[in-house]
Amino acid sequence: MREGQTAGIRVAEQAGGDQAIARAHTATTAFVGRTLRGPVDRPVTIQSFAEFQAVFGGLWQPSTLSYAVEQYFENGGRTAIVVRVVNGGRAATLTLSAGRVPLVLEALCPGTREFLRAAVDHDNLAGDAKAFNLVVQRVRAPGSEHVEDQEIFRRVSVDPESPRHVAHVLAESQLVRLRGAAPVDRPPPTQRTDVRSLAGYVNSNPDGDDGGPLTDYDVIGSATRSTGLFALREVEAFNFLCIPPLSREQPVGPSALLVAARYCRERRAMFVVDPPAEWKSGADAVAGIRDYAFASENAVMYYPWVLAYDRLRGRFEPFAPCGAAAGMLARVDATHPPWSPGEIEEGPLRPGLRPAVQVDEAWRVRLANAGVNTLLAVRPRTALGARTLAGPMASTPDWKWLGLRRLALFLVDSLERGTRWAPFERNGPALWRRIERQAEGFLGALEDDGAFPGRPPGQSWFVICDERLNPPGAADVRFMFGVAALREGDYHCWLVTHGTSGSRAQGVTLNRLQSAGGRAPLDPELDVQTMLSEALSR
Repeated sequence: MREGQTAGIRVAEQAGGDQAIARAHTATTAFVGRTLRGPVDRPVTIQSFAEFQAVFGGLWQPSTLSYAVEQYFENGGRTAIVVRVVNGGRAATLTLSAGRVPLVLEALCPGTREFLRAAVDHDNLAGDAKAFNLVVQRVRAPGSEHVEDQEIFRRVSVDPESPRHVAHVLAESQLVRLRGAAPVDRPPPTQRTDVRSLAGYVNSNPDGDDGGPLTDYDVIGSATRSTGLFALREVEAFNFLCIPPLSREQPVGPSALLVAARYCRERRAMFVVDPPAEWKSGADAVAGIRDYAFASENAVMYYPWVLAYDRLRGRFEPFAPCGAAAGMLARVDATHPPWSPGEIEEGPLRPGLRPAVQVDEAWRVRLANAGVNTLLAVRPRTALGARTLAGPMASTPDWKWLGLRRLALFLVDSLERGTRWAPFERNGPALWRRIERQAEGFLGALEDDGAFPGRPPGQSWFVICDERLNPPGAADVRFMFGVAALREGDYHCWLVTHGTSGSRAQGVTLNRLQSAGGRAPLDPELDVQTMLSEALSR
């Protein structure tokens, strides 16, 4: 799929009905929290900690997110999406003289570490008394010649009637915006004041502010304005979500946990939840999880915290483990598909990271039974299978297993995205059969790869797309698919709907099974209609 975005409109080229459905990615991790610098409420995809340093400024003691991202990549993570949120931050300004009204620029990103400088010249502008050239740079430190980013704007005008008016031009900048009124006189050329510099520049004012420690409300943000957690609406997909502690002393609160878990359910992702810092032993964790007021089949917890070298403090420090745990899961996904045996998800930490608490085998088993996984320095002798934090909230007992839950999310994500071409075709039997063939080809290939062990051929999955789901005159296109559950005779089923208002997938309940040649083990009259009415009433 190729994708681009212009003026807030996403344009994508999707696979068509004659192409095989692509398998969705399973190891992209989103991080939401405080950073030293960088764009606010805008998701940025990075492939290494070096990229994180370039965009967000690297390690910063008030930023637990910066350490979580570092540990994510150290422990095997490959792709991360970072959303910076702030609590009252202020952007620095930069003032260029321009006669009666100065030209005041404001950094696009708030904080004290957005070191900007600007220069004006009139080169090649003879005869145009309203035009000037503007150079804006971001440097590593005040007085530094190490330029990290640069923008050059030629023939900028102070004429309000010009299409190159300074306000219009700077609206496209990724570094600054015009603050206040535009000047009426063009700025004079900037004079060189430092003999070490190759050109003259004006540095930004020391009026930026990093803001205060985050609160739950900052992390949650606004669904209407796509801020905080909801800034992730701008990305096509992510598989894990990490919200590190709000500060070294302040954990993520209940309200943010609940909203994040609900959002992960909506986005078909897993929320990696940090255990409380107060759990100092396996016994503390077993006792604490009994009273832990949070459960979700789309959440997973790894215990204990990890010890890692803090390069800013020069010593080993305990850190919340969400980044290291997500890195371990991403590392496993690089070599094993989501349907691999559950013990794969209990891989050891890489050298440089170690558990802050040693958990013996007995407590490890008790924690697993309570839905908490254990981070270990070496691979365990006994595989227990990774668990989710489903608890009594699980809609089915299968979702207490992390591998099964992730497989289900992978299937729904792949099939829903892979059939988005359907609304652009004429609704009818020919379209229904194309959807069936495409979905059957996808599930059949997974079955050949061992994704549904323990079931005879023809009983691992089914696909239905016919008149029972698409009555005459229906505008939307619907199909249903299911995969075998652990319990003999049970299936996990989903209804996928494509229409002009968008695409969605929702779980439905299978009422009764009958043999139907192995392709669609459903009563042809009762079950489909019942599941459809139940799904549409939700």
